[in-house]
Amino acid sequence: MKSKSVPYLDQLLELGKLYKVDELKFYAKSKKKLTTSQIELILLKNKIRLPEQSYNKKKIAEIKFKEQVVTNILITLFLITFVISLISVRPFIKTVTTEIKFTYVAKEYKSNFKKEDYKKVEKNKLPSNKNEDDDFIGIDTQITLNLFENLKYDLKSIRLGQSVKPVYLSKLPKDLKKIKSTNKRKDTFIKIVMPLILSENEKILEDRNKLFKILGKQSNTMGEKVWLKRRFKDYNVKGEDITELKLKMDIVPTSIAIAQAAKESGWGTSRFALEGNAMYGQWTWDGEGIEPSKKDKRQEHKILKFPKLQSSVAAYMNNLNTHRGYSEFRNKRSEIREKKQEINGLDLVQYLYNYAQTGSEYVKTLKKIIQQNNLNDFDNSILMNSNRSRSLTL
Repeated sequence: MKSKSVPYLDQLLELGKLYKVDELKFYAKSKKKLTTSQIELILLKNKIRLPEQSYNKKKIAEIKFKEQVVTNILITLFLITFVISLISVRPFIKTVTTEIKFTYVAKEYKSNFKKEDYKKVEKNKLPSNKNEDDDFIGIDTQITLNLFENLKYDLKSIRLGQSVKPVYLSKLPKDLKKIKSTNKRKDTFIKIVMPLILSENEKILEDRNKLFKILGKQSNTMGEKVWLKRRFKDYNVKGEDITELKLKMDIVPTSIAIAQAAKESGWGTSRFALEGNAMYGQWTWDGEGIEPSKKDKRQEHKILKFPKLQSSVAAYMNNLNTHRGYSEFRNKRSEIREKKQEINGLDLVQYLYNYAQTGSEYVKTLKKIIQQNNLNDFDNSILMNSNRSRSLTL
């Protein structure tokens, strides 16, 4: 049995309702009757195709259903896109939130722990996060441990890809060795030196990027020429040899820098590190230094002294990047760069045999420190942000 055909005028009105044409609604409310031609004209103005044949109720229902399906599909696609965008920006949101939290806590510490107040803080006024390992820890170390806890600065998160908090300590805590737990003592030392290392590497990379930009230009400004002359001097490059400058101006893997700081300073407990911020045991014959208690009478050297830990790290990196004894280290690093491979400590540490008199045994010790403490995990680590105004220097 065939369905009854819907009158043409009713079809037009149904299409108007289906596409929600406001003009037809307005005329319907005003109870003004429109002719078929007028309704057709309104529909055409709204880009609605007029029925080519008489539709029955079933056909109009099908049109409504199809329109609803299309609408649902569009809504679903929008929701899926929205969810995907939320997932994709979640790491960014998390990073920004972490930076905001760090900035807030850092400001609190800057106001509460100024240099003149740092030594005056009484132990019973410190926040309590003590356990049995901390029973005999002095005030300097306790302040450092509380600082790291309040900033939520932990190595586990960094190993999982979180950026490193830009906390720069000027000196090592004097009683770091009193932390009973070896792992906790080592972790604390790593947290202290890693931001300093990453900061210096970041400066080197900024200079390296600037160097390549300058070299990519057909002509350079006077300021760029002056900048180049200073870099030639900084890296002891004779004859303004660009190839040599590119070879020398590069980072020291974080794992190597941490391992050598640990070895040379006894994980932050040596007299040279505590008295002179000398974390890398660099020798001097004419600079300000500390006299070693045990040395050959024929040797006239001292251990180079620094005003702060950051200066020690900077001098150490400059030493590896300029001294002729580490040319093989720099050449191998350059080869890795040319192959577009990632620079890591275990690939390069074997070329540092000239750093100590024990040579190959020294290299074995450094490899052991890197492997036992999984320091290679930090070779790709980056600072949370490089803006010094948002960092914390104590």
